[in-house]
Amino acid sequence: MRHLLGLKNMSAAELQSLLDTALAFREIVDRPVKKVPTLRGKAVITLFYENSTRTRTSFEMAAKIMSAEAINIAVGQSSVAKGESLKDTLQTLQSLRADCIVIRHPMSGSAEFAANILHIPVINAGDGRHEHPTQGLLDMLTIRQAKGDLSGLVVSIVGDITHSRVARSNIWGLTAMGASVRLVGPPTLMPADAEKLPVTVHSNLLEGLEGADVVNVLRLQTERQEAGLLPSLREYSRLFGINHKSLACAKPDVLVLHPGPMNRGVEISSEVADGKYGLHSAMEEQVTNGIAVRMAALYTLMGANIPPVVDA
Repeated sequence: MRHLLGLKNMSAAELQSLLDTALAFREIVDRPVKKVPTLRGKAVITLFYENSTRTRTSFEMAAKIMSAEAINIAVGQSSVAKGESLKDTLQTLQSLRADCIVIRHPMSGSAEFAANILHIPVINAGDGRHEHPTQGLLDMLTIRQAKGDLSGLVVSIVGDITHSRVARSNIWGLTAMGASVRLVGPPTLMPADAEKLPVTVHSNLLEGLEGADVVNVLRLQTERQEAGLLPSLREYSRLFGINHKSLACAKPDVLVLHPGPMNRGVEISSEVADGKYGLHSAMEEQVTNGIAVRMAALYTLMGANIPPVVDA
């Protein structure tokens, strides 16, 4: 691997290797002293054109745990605010001798554009509606920890599918590993090519949740939506909101995921988010696994010829 741009064209073996590496690094994340010299001397730059808490912070933590220098570019305070193009910004950062660039951008294909013009590894931290590969990987790692083998599991992805790059990465990653994926949501929030994807599509929530092993709840991305896609948030919550009653259709040991940030009371109820009624909500585990997955991505791209350091 030279870059991590998406999960669509990755083989099951490649995905398994990343997940195995992340699982090894998870032990380091759980230590009282979170520090190993694996990437000492390397410099990682995070370039985020969109707001982020979990992804940007976990990439920085991942780099620092492995002793790399982590530099965050505040786009609003950079030359981008003066009109500098994406190409010029990327080439400037490469000329500063960065060893890896992690990029989030509102335009689909921006990460691939970066990979095509740079000579250093690029990690896609979310590009428009295209993909968010490390989120897909951390979701898969969380499912693997709870359920074991991903093969044969039924995973229902519920909500705003059209605008979700997380959904795309989950579809490609999970199906490559042998899981069955369902897309559940209103037709107005279902992508036009949904029927061409390796999924089943459901516009009825209870049918889409029936017998599911995992339910991944997506945030309503109102900032990306056009007017008229939904009658109201209240109506959406009534028909597609995940609560303990609707989850009764899923398997008793159903695992509930959410990439965050959550709109409590809209796409997910507080009792589900907080794991009440005996429900297994793994949202905090997802965040922690995000550090391990991003350590695995950085290590694979920058330090694969260096033996991983797992001893204190």
